[in-house]
Amino acid sequence: MNFEVEYIEKLAKLIDEKSLSEIVLEDGEQAITIKREINQTVVQAQAPIVAAPAPQVAPQTAAKEAPQETTSNAPKGTPVTSPMVGAFYAAPSPGAKPFVKVGDTVSAGQVVCIVEAMKLMNEIETEVSGKVTQICVEDGQSVEYGQVLMYIE
Repeated sequence: MNFEVEYIEKLAKLIDEKSLSEIVLEDGEQAITIKREINQTVVQAQAPIVAAPAPQVAPQTAAKEAPQETTSNAPKGTPVTSPMVGAFYAAPSPGAKPFVKVGDTVSAGQVVCIVEAMKLMNEIETEVSGKVTQICVEDGQSVEYGQVLMYIE
């Protein structure tokens, strides 16, 4: 097997073009592995987003009036969370009517959005019945595992 620099550069370019994580080539006792580190900087940059709910605890330890203000502004209902990292889509296709909007009544098991992960469209179903009180993310926005997508009361 010929491991010339030009050949290795072509393999590296192929990894980027096809969004592969690695390529392994073996020929007898010779082998080459080319790996691409995926989303390391994204994970580090988004780590504070996951920690964002922590500040809500701080006002409750302050004066008695602060929790009342926090409670009145707090979202109501059961959260629908993302089961994976991906892109949030409110509608089945661009330009189509959204699955749900604020004020809609939904039933348990109803598809309320899509989270695209690794080029796969994953329909997200609600586990509760009720009224959509808040949609927390914008169409096309990246979401993290466990991030609240919407609330249903």
